[in-house]
Amino acid sequence: MTPGSHLLVVGGGVAGASVAYFAARAGARVTVIDAGRHAASHVPSALVNPVRGQSGQVDPRAREGLRLTWALVDALAEAGVGVPHGRTGVVRPVPDDRTQQKFARNLPPGLPHRWLPAGDRPAALAPGWTHALLLPEGGWLDGAAFTAGLLAVSGAGVVRERARTWDAHTVTLENGERLGGDAVVWCGGAVGAGWAGEAGVQRAGTLLTLDRSPSLQPLSFGAYLAPAAAGGVLGATFEAPTSGWPGQGEQTPTLPLPSLGWLLGKGEALTDLSGVRVTGRWSGRRLSGLVAGRQPDGSWRLSGLGSKGFLLGPLLARHVAGDVLAARGM
Repeated sequence: MTPGSHLLVVGGGVAGASVAYFAARAGARVTVIDAGRHAASHVPSALVNPVRGQSGQVDPRAREGLRLTWALVDALAEAGVGVPHGRTGVVRPVPDDRTQQKFARNLPPGLPHRWLPAGDRPAALAPGWTHALLLPEGGWLDGAAFTAGLLAVSGAGVVRERARTWDAHTVTLENGERLGGDAVVWCGGAVGAGWAGEAGVQRAGTLLTLDRSPSLQPLSFGAYLAPAAAGGVLGATFEAPTSGWPGQGEQTPTLPLPSLGWLLGKGEALTDLSGVRVTGRWSGRRLSGLVAGRQPDGSWRLSGLGSKGFLLGPLLARHVAGDVLAARGM
C-alpha cells in the first residue's frame, strides 16, 4: 500500500482517531466510519499513568506510550486544537509495606519515580497511607477533546454511520451502502464488538463528575481522583467483567447503589470529600484482550486496549498504521 492509498477505519474512538492521524500524516487518504458511540474514549478525565493496578504493573511500552501521548497533545496545540490536560504527575498512595514491595519490584529502572516522604505528599491526600509513589511524567487529559482533536487534525473524511460488516477492502454500512478502499482497520472497541456479536472481556466503569477537584495532582489506588476541564472526577472500573455486550447493543452501563457506595468510600480513602459536590455521572465500557495487527481475512485490527487507551492507544496505532502502509500486494 503506497501513500495516496485509501484507508477505511471503522471506529472513531482513541484507537481509530489515532490510526487515522498517523495514516494521514504518512500520505494516505482516510475515511473513518463512526457511529459516535465510543463512550470509553469520551471520558472527561483520563489518567495518563504508567503504573497500573494495585500491584504496580508496568507495561514495557508504557513510557514510550506516555511520551507519545504528551507529544500529540503538544502537536494538537500547535495546530490550534487545545486539549484540557495536566502534566502534573500522578500520585499512587500505597496502603502497606507488602504492596509497596510489589510496586518497587515492578518499577523499571528507566521510569522516573520517587517515593514521597510524609512531608512532601499532596496536602489533599488523606492520612493513613503507609507510602506514596510520585510518577512525575504522568497526568490527566480530556479524552473526548484529545480524540476529537486527532480526528480533526488528520483531515479524514467521517461517515456517521454504523458499520455492519467488513473485510480486507470493503465496509458495508447499516443502511446497505458499501464503501471500498485499499485496506480496512477495525477499531470498534467495546461497542463495536457488541454490535458485531463478538465475545470478549468487557468491564463497565463510572466517573462521578465533581464541582471541583480536591487535588491538583491525580490520586489513584483502587479508584482515582483527578482534575477535569470543569471541576474534577472520581472514578473506577470495578464492575464484574462480562463475556460480551450485556443486553441490547444500545444499553448504557448503570451504576448500582452498592457500587456508588463503594466508589464514594474509595474516594474518601484518598481524600476528604466534604464540601465537594457531585454534579453528574459518566459511564462507559472497556474491551480487554489487546489485538493489534493483520487478521486472517486480510483486514487489520486495533482493539481491546482496556484502561490503557490513552497510554498505549496512540503508540499502537502508529505501529498499525505504519504496518498497513508498508504492506504490499493488498
